[in-house]
Amino acid sequence: MNPTHWRARARPAAVWLALCLSAPPLAAAQDEATLRFELAPGIGVHAALADDGQIDITVAPAGTRQRVPGAADEEGRSRLSAEDVDFDGRPELVSRASVGQVNEAVAVYRFAPGQARFVALEPATHGHDQCGGLMGLTVDAPNRTLGSSCRSGPMWYVDFYRYDGPRLYLYRAERMLMLDGALDAVLSVEQPADSGPLAVWSTFDPAGNVVQTAVADGLDAPRSDAPLSPIRGRVVPARLPLYTHAGDSSTRRYLVQGDVVELLDEAAGWVQVRYRNATRGPVQGWVQVTPE
Repeated sequence: MNPTHWRARARPAAVWLALCLSAPPLAAAQDEATLRFELAPGIGVHAALADDGQIDITVAPAGTRQRVPGAADEEGRSRLSAEDVDFDGRPELVSRASVGQVNEAVAVYRFAPGQARFVALEPATHGHDQCGGLMGLTVDAPNRTLGSSCRSGPMWYVDFYRYDGPRLYLYRAERMLMLDGALDAVLSVEQPADSGPLAVWSTFDPAGNVVQTAVADGLDAPRSDAPLSPIRGRVVPARLPLYTHAGDSSTRRYLVQGDVVELLDEAAGWVQVRYRNATRGPVQGWVQVTPE
């Protein structure tokens, strides 16, 4: 599988966190419930899973101890590993546990030298994520992107994360296109036979502002290293009003039957489209799909 392309039907992976020490480390796991690894030459970590699902951590040679919550399953078990999830060449402490049969919960801790302790990695999502935190994680080191995947009902969802300095933020996410088949009467969209339901994919800046949206296959996650690519549709009715904003009541602009448009966004039964006019260039607006 291309490491820059997550197939949302695939099983979730793992998770991540960050650390601020210099020099490359060595890491070696004895088993999934205990772990020893080096933060830096001469600084070792011993982590062990307790019976209550907590993780006991000792940092040597200082002997500093702490206890942190693990990503425990129903029996309090989890799998410990040391992984570089902030792309600095040094490992973070990762705890994974199978939950809900197909999902994987993840907790990630980075070592904070100033505090001399491990601190949980908590990404900024601004409420736009689909998985409710870190679930199955895939690490795309070449593009410095993390993928968190989960299943809800029949659907797999993928959230993409990137770093803004030391801060992890939600970079890209999806939401399902809830039009219940009404789209076909307005826009004819051709999809491959193995494609899934349509979704709106959004790209965010570190502050949580939307910088790009596109309607595409909800089961085929877009490449993390490329702009979003919207699906295309052909206008079905003889004339289709094109409004400036969703919910507008009047307009002088129209699309005509056969016009090909790109689908960009959806809001309350309206779909944002872009028509590439041969003389005027791109023309963007909203079409009403479901009556009020």
